[in-house]
Amino acid sequence: MTDHHVPGFLPRVASFGAVATGFVMAVGIAAGAEWPQWRGPDGQGHGSAGPFPVAWSEQDNVAWKTPLPGRGWSSPVIAGDQIWLTTAIEVEPSAEARARRLAGRTAGEPVNVAGTVRLHALCVDRATGRLLHDVELFAVEDPQPIHTLNSYASPSPVLDAGRLYCHFGDFGTACIDTATAIVVWTSRAIRLDHENGPGSTPVLWHDRLIVHCDGKDRQEVVAFDTRSGDVAWRTPRSGTLRDDPQLRKAYGTPLVAELDGRDVLVSPGADWLYGYDPATGRELWKLGYGVLGFSTVPRPVTAHGLIYMITGYMQAELLAVKVVGTTPEVVWRVKKGVPTIPSPLVVGNELYMVGDKGIATCLDARTGDVVWSERLGGNFCSSPLAAGGHIYVSNQEGATSVIVPGRTFALEATNTLDGRIFATPAAVDGALYIRTDAALQRIDTRPPGGG
Repeated sequence: MTDHHVPGFLPRVASFGAVATGFVMAVGIAAGAEWPQWRGPDGQGHGSAGPFPVAWSEQDNVAWKTPLPGRGWSSPVIAGDQIWLTTAIEVEPSAEARARRLAGRTAGEPVNVAGTVRLHALCVDRATGRLLHDVELFAVEDPQPIHTLNSYASPSPVLDAGRLYCHFGDFGTACIDTATAIVVWTSRAIRLDHENGPGSTPVLWHDRLIVHCDGKDRQEVVAFDTRSGDVAWRTPRSGTLRDDPQLRKAYGTPLVAELDGRDVLVSPGADWLYGYDPATGRELWKLGYGVLGFSTVPRPVTAHGLIYMITGYMQAELLAVKVVGTTPEVVWRVKKGVPTIPSPLVVGNELYMVGDKGIATCLDARTGDVVWSERLGGNFCSSPLAAGGHIYVSNQEGATSVIVPGRTFALEATNTLDGRIFATPAAVDGALYIRTDAALQRIDTRPPGGG
């Protein structure tokens, strides 16, 4: 679960052939920030034209490999010579504390429990892989249990204008000066019961850091003032939810898109897709899924005048939503092969998605018709990345499939690294940056010092 900015201008993003007819992504790339957020500059999984590596292993095309302390599924963000990510260092609880904290949970549910968790921001030198900074942000005693597929540091950080914003859900939010690695502010103003740990990554819009708070106990969207860390606005979810608290939680990440001439926070929660004014938090519209939708993880993407979003667990469906003014409607929906964790990807006229169990599907992005469906193998949490004329998607077993986009399935390579992959890779200046559960690796075909 993981798994992201407009500092004053709104460029049209059309990298790697992505067509966004009817939408302009409200994305600003901070000065020097080549990969400022999860899923890249546009937040939708697109890198530059490349070229990028196609083949690698632990022995080939690895420029450097840096072991990382602790455990975290957050994806790397990059500005200049700095790569930032977050991690959690866990201390085992006593047997008594473990039993107390697991009381009342569903029997047999796979969970991880820590006695204390220390939440850190890490900075790695982009050229050498040397660990430059290890900044402790929070030490949380007796934290909530998390699902074994999750970590205490799953939400990815966000970079903007010399600052790094780190969010850990109920466990805290912090801002770091990237030049000095000094903590500017911290906040624990958001408190909620995640049930399975934090998963929602924040999004930046001007001077607002916006986060989802969809717990089983409370459901709202909150914006921090990036300068002070104070809460600028908070908006409760207005859609009617189910009686069972387990069906009220969600872990999705919002996306800011320009829609009909205005910026809209496209925000998936349990059972509802919302549109908010990112400046004030005012609800502009909402749309019921029409099916059971909770524990929603994938981030929406936009193209062809449509919003593509996934409803969540139990009855996962992909919905193509068109919004006219303040009226949203479902144009088409797909049920087969829809993931519950990885986000979708649009490249040109095709939409790609990889199911949790490794079935890759290509759809016509305008109609929802299936173009092809093939088995990749493995279990997937990481979201697909388009860069350099290829699609990269990594599984939990450490293998990255390299697919040539198009209306015929073409698997160019499968590359395996030691360790498990939950984070989504970053692609900058001809190099891939892949985080496993133990290390961060730079994949690069050029000699040392290139890029």
